Amino acid sequence: MRCFRAMRYAELPLPSSLHGHVAALWTAEVPKDGPEWVEQEAVPDGCVELIVRHSGRSRWRREQPPLFAAGLATTPAKLELGAGSRFTGLKLWPWSWHALGGTPCRAFADDWIAVDPGSPLAALVADEPEAIAARLAGHFDSEPPALGLALLEEASVGAVARRAGLSHRQLQRAFERDFGLPPRSYLRLLRLKDALAEVGDHPTLADAAAAQGFADQAHMAREFRSLAGVPPSAAKARAKGPFIQAPINSRSG
Repeated sequence: MRCFRAMRYAELPLPSSLHGHVAALWTAEVPKDGPEWVEQEAVPDGCVELIVRHSGRSRWRREQPPLFAAGLATTPAKLELGAGSRFTGLKLWPWSWHALGGTPCRAFADDWIAVDPGSPLAALVADEPEAIAARLAGHFDSEPPALGLALLEEASVGAVARRAGLSHRQLQRAFERDFGLPPRSYLRLLRLKDALAEVGDHPTLADAAAAQGFADQAHMAREFRSLAGVPPSAAKARAKGPFIQAPINSRSG
């Protein structure tokens, strides 16, 4: 068994006007000269992803088309990326995905759906990444909804409800309708997303745990194992953006 860490992943800078609408615009590429299939795990991050595959093949649960959307994940997505595959992806917050006319999040949680190449959604990712960023700025010309900002800036369900001007029951109903999971579960996904970034930015795991408000390093480790499938130490060593790269076998299929 050989360990390949050759997938290239990068996130492009976004205009400040897209804060609260778009989480990231990214590119990824698997070298042509590696194994036929590379295994990756994508960690849950609270986003819906609109992804175009420019070349190669990809599989998650089943073979994927060149244009698809990955729904809100509550467990790591076990991906297979073909040699020479190349992607552009757009991470949208659920409220932005819905504002663009996307399928309700609850309909494809922990799964993906094909996107019609002739749809307005497809047009968002039809150009080179730099042009995509410029086009997005024109699509979101107002503030994100109050609930969206509350989710990104508050740490507890009670604080989110107060910031958004909703009762606890109203918040629960909104999540049942639009997200397909409880508010507390969604906040855990956002915390994991931030914690994954922290383990790469801090010299020690204890520092990363403190930065994210975990009681201690053991608390953060439990959350990582529960939602990311790996301990923080493995994430620190093997993370490429939201991807956890694993040792793989060269194989065909």
